[in-house]
Amino acid sequence: MPEMDAAKLKEIYATMVRIRFFEERAITEYRKGLPGFIHPSIGQEAIPAGVCAFLREDDYIITTHRGHGDIIAKGARLDRMMAELFAKETGYCRGKGGSMHIADVERNILGATGIVGDGIPIAAGVGLGCKMQNLDRVVVAFFGDGATNSGAFHEGVGLAAIWSLPVLFVCENNQFQQSTPMRDYTRLTDLADRAKAYGIPGITVDGNDAIAVAEVARESIEKCRKGEGPILVVGNTYRTVGHHMGDPGTSYRSKEEVEEWKKKDPIDRLRRQLLENKIATEAEIEEIHNATLRELDEAVKFAQESPEPKVEEALEDIYA
Repeated sequence: MPEMDAAKLKEIYATMVRIRFFEERAITEYRKGLPGFIHPSIGQEAIPAGVCAFLREDDYIITTHRGHGDIIAKGARLDRMMAELFAKETGYCRGKGGSMHIADVERNILGATGIVGDGIPIAAGVGLGCKMQNLDRVVVAFFGDGATNSGAFHEGVGLAAIWSLPVLFVCENNQFQQSTPMRDYTRLTDLADRAKAYGIPGITVDGNDAIAVAEVARESIEKCRKGEGPILVVGNTYRTVGHHMGDPGTSYRSKEEVEEWKKKDPIDRLRRQLLENKIATEAEIEEIHNATLRELDEAVKFAQESPEPKVEEALEDIYA
């Protein structure tokens, strides 16, 4: 096991558990009638947990329609996130954004965007602002593999490269552009090779190995903070659920393929590493799980008891 602070490793594990349990509870509530839509990231938790573990509070992130994990990893409150999913006034966007548009500007979570790749040029813009103000802040743009085929990716990464911006581009490569496998939309076998076109580093990491992700993230964030950005990191992972709650995920991949990836589950993997290396005990692991379940019970109660947005507020908080 690479050398890393034991407290940091337990923090990463706890973050992964919070992400997984939040999404599982959100799916349960959705099946009971939760409004809106959910794009789960179950199976991908190691990437946001490993990356955000080395961000400061004043660093920025921007994410995608599949962004619950990234937002939680940056420190968002589960009760306000759940209230947003319940379309309640106490949600992060006062119940108007839903799952795909959660933002917390106070924590420099600039939001999730429903348009694939849309956050990439925004991250470049924020990075430019940081550089112009001589701030040693880092901006992380999370996106899926499908976004690397978008014009926004080429424009955003290209500008960040030309201006040497402090942006870490993190591709959560879950192997599918919605239902289209990677082999059908690119001849590349390693998406990190796209970095070569812009003259920036491209790093590939096992996205189901939280420790490997954390090591790459720590080094990349330090380099971006010192003015050696941008950097593209591609974490190869897999979502073991469908693209969204209406997609069983069975028409474009086999049950055997999904089961093979479940054996590589990032949470189970880190749990074994923590126990085998005596970094955590079974009792500590159990308490992390139980504490998260209690937090989620409170989050759902908070959401259920929160008021609905007022009708007269429908045209507030818009830019038109």
